[in-house]
Amino acid sequence: MSVSMYTLTVPIFQRGLKTLSTYLDKAEAYAKEKGIDSSILVNARLAPDMLPLSGQFQRATDSGKFGITRLTSTDAPKFEDNETTIAELHERLEKAEAYLATVTPEMLEGTEKSEVTRSLGGKTITLSGQEYLTAFVLPNFYFHIAMAHAILRNQGAPVGKMDYLGSFG
Repeated sequence: MSVSMYTLTVPIFQRGLKTLSTYLDKAEAYAKEKGIDSSILVNARLAPDMLPLSGQFQRATDSGKFGITRLTSTDAPKFEDNETTIAELHERLEKAEAYLATVTPEMLEGTEKSEVTRSLGGKTITLSGQEYLTAFVLPNFYFHIAMAHAILRNQGAPVGKMDYLGSFG
């Protein structure tokens, strides 16, 4: 039995967005509890050459929306990548969720066999839709969620493994 491309995209991206929303709620509560400006968390990064928390949210949402649009050869909604507050990051998650709600299983039918050509690391590669999704989009999506998790943990925010995994059922 095969798994549909829809099942491997939209529900996974929606679950990841819920995880990111939980992180924002916990970051906001932590900043309030500790009496720190939440912008410190939004701008925090693990290393000088890594994206800050806001950038991790931007890339995670981009991974989801661009993954879908490149598979379906449709236009992606434009996000400005200018979020500087927790409230703005919440708004970005809401926009991404609204976009995902427009994606139907029919839109993704057959995309596992379509070709996606991307420039990655200075090389142009062409992958089947399934390879693109499983070898690039999903690992990239999860990477940015994990980095958001790591940044918040590094800053002392109380996020744990169950926050990353989310609820079941």
